[in-house]
Amino acid sequence: MTPHSPFRSTFRPVAPVSRGPRARRRLPVLAAAAAFCLPAIFAVAPPTPTDATGLASASAATTSQTITVSAKAAAMQVKRDVYLSTPGYKTLAKNGTNYDWATLVLVSGGWPVTEASVTVMVRWMRQENGPNNWWNRNNPMNNGYGSGGGGGTGSYPNLVIAAQKAAENLQRNPGFNAIEAAFASGAPSDVIERAIWASPWASSHYGNGSRWHYTPVPVVKAPVSAW
Repeated sequence: MTPHSPFRSTFRPVAPVSRGPRARRRLPVLAAAAAFCLPAIFAVAPPTPTDATGLASASAATTSQTITVSAKAAAMQVKRDVYLSTPGYKTLAKNGTNYDWATLVLVSGGWPVTEASVTVMVRWMRQENGPNNWWNRNNPMNNGYGSGGGGGTGSYPNLVIAAQKAAENLQRNPGFNAIEAAFASGAPSDVIERAIWASPWASSHYGNGSRWHYTPVPVVKAPVSAW
């Protein structure tokens, strides 16, 4: 028999705790629950604006830009095309004035209808027949081509045909090439007039311009029967 020692240990081994079947079943359930909750915590979306004001503010905060324009910047001048219209034969004949007939000559020749060209034409008509009876014999220019009378004393059936024949004569006769070219190019009035004076249209050549009148030509309407 071993003598009793005063330093004998008081430690006593503890028997392992025995867990019953019910405790063993709870462990897997708890582990599964913890595993499910962990991703759910990180899956929660951050709060976002829910109204239009909030969305607009959020968008402006991320996309807004500022542009500074120099005070020296000049506006660009944009040049646009200009579209012009020319009255037709019926409209000109309906209006029936000496200015309409002058326009009709230019239209018949296929030339641009400019203020300078119309002004020269009515001045020319005044030199030939006078403004108050410019439609005399339906031949305002005393044109001999196709009128049936020599020296420009003939007549035409109407003023529309007279305009066509005046344009044709200027285009067909080499002596009038300078006049035709001036009308075709839309030249200034003085260029057209010098071409008329130098041509054989009038044997007097209008005194080379000394007998050419520049006062405004009055607007005079011809009788409807002349058209």
